[in-house]
Amino acid sequence: MPPHADGTTCFSNADDLISDHDDCPHCQESDQSPSSSETNSDKLRRIISAAVKGFSIGAGLKGGVSIFSLLARLSRRRSPNSLKKVSNVSSSEEILSVIKETLRYGLFLGVFAGTFSSVDEIVATLGGHRRTAKWRALLAGGIAGPSMLLTGLNTQHNSLAIYILMRAAVLASRCGIKSKRFGRICKPLTWAHGDIFLMCLSSSQILSAYILKQESLPSSYKLFLNKHGAKDLSILQGVKEIACGMPFSNLGAIENYYKSTGIDIKLDPEMKVPCSIVHGNQSCAAHVFTFLIQAYKRALPVYLPVYLVPALIVHRKDLLKRPYPILGKSVIGIARSSLFLSSYCASAWMWTCILFRIFKKCNIPMVAMGTTPAGLALAIEKKSRRIEISLYCLARAIESFFTCMADIGYLPQSLVNIKRADVVVFSFSTAIIMHCYSQEREVFRSKYLNVLDWVFGVPPPPCYTPRYRNKQKSEE
Repeated sequence: MPPHADGTTCFSNADDLISDHDDCPHCQESDQSPSSSETNSDKLRRIISAAVKGFSIGAGLKGGVSIFSLLARLSRRRSPNSLKKVSNVSSSEEILSVIKETLRYGLFLGVFAGTFSSVDEIVATLGGHRRTAKWRALLAGGIAGPSMLLTGLNTQHNSLAIYILMRAAVLASRCGIKSKRFGRICKPLTWAHGDIFLMCLSSSQILSAYILKQESLPSSYKLFLNKHGAKDLSILQGVKEIACGMPFSNLGAIENYYKSTGIDIKLDPEMKVPCSIVHGNQSCAAHVFTFLIQAYKRALPVYLPVYLVPALIVHRKDLLKRPYPILGKSVIGIARSSLFLSSYCASAWMWTCILFRIFKKCNIPMVAMGTTPAGLALAIEKKSRRIEISLYCLARAIESFFTCMADIGYLPQSLVNIKRADVVVFSFSTAIIMHCYSQEREVFRSKYLNVLDWVFGVPPPPCYTPRYRNKQKSEE
């Protein structure tokens, strides 16, 4: 932000972010962009830099997560304890798939960043930097949104689009909270534990769908839940049948599964609660304890890339200067987040068992009620991560909920048949986010603001015209 001669800036506070700047000396100058080669080269350099940095973030994050997942699959496949083949796909094909996915997501974010910067510079040049400041980022963010199609023309990203929409809603609500006009309306959004409430709400839908209607969940997320829920599909089918009041059709398959693990059990076809289906001969308390330990071991590989990849990207310079504090925080974060995920999964089975035992029955409302308190495990996580996790899960829950509503005919067919609605929602959301980034920067958390500034460059104030910038350079 360019200072005045007395050291002050054009903005006295956040509410004056968009002002007429009548008292600003350089705001009274012309807003025409000079056609010097230096200015054009600066603009081109910004566009290319944003595209390259966007590509590096997309490829780095997606590639890091994919590589860790690939290594985990290969280690399971080569494990002597593996009783069945994990996949019919060869290692070379999996590696090629990881490379393709990495390049697609790198191109997605690279083109998004390059398109946003290009539109931003073109509109500023044609319409004037200060005159277009209030809406330029909104337009550029919306135009850059369809770059999502680069991840695959036939690949739906409903969960991602809903998640970005939730992020945009959070930023918009923060703008409303600090607004004099909408401050009172948005006051309830400042509730300190709203993130945990959203997590509990999301857990009810997600975990109920995991047990009762897995087809309503995205395939990748379904695999994630099946891994960390750690129950064979025959067990989930048995719980589903007793909850829906259906006759048992696979008790023999459940007994055979337990027999393959060294547990000999005979299930009662007249059972009222599915505890023996869920944990065999174990008591409910013993099952929760052993499940928690095993779940923690499963959770550790999940959070290794989540913490280490951003540390290498965001803190790449500080990592060489002071590696031990940064790596120490990453290790603590991995341990803490792994405890959250393992507690979340273990508590879901714990609460359902408690309700089943108390009421001596199992039905769909009981499953929904039992999975709701599992969201309380989010309190284990660091405060700054809670809202991210709750919004991510809320996006999954919303997608699952509307899929269920569509399957039972509660949604109009016209809405169901809309193609690539995810791109429309994503573009709308990125328009809001980039507008907030340009005009309402204080509603962002510092770590996200630092990443956006690194990619796009710090947005200059509306009064910081190209002519003023050239004048400053000439004075220097």
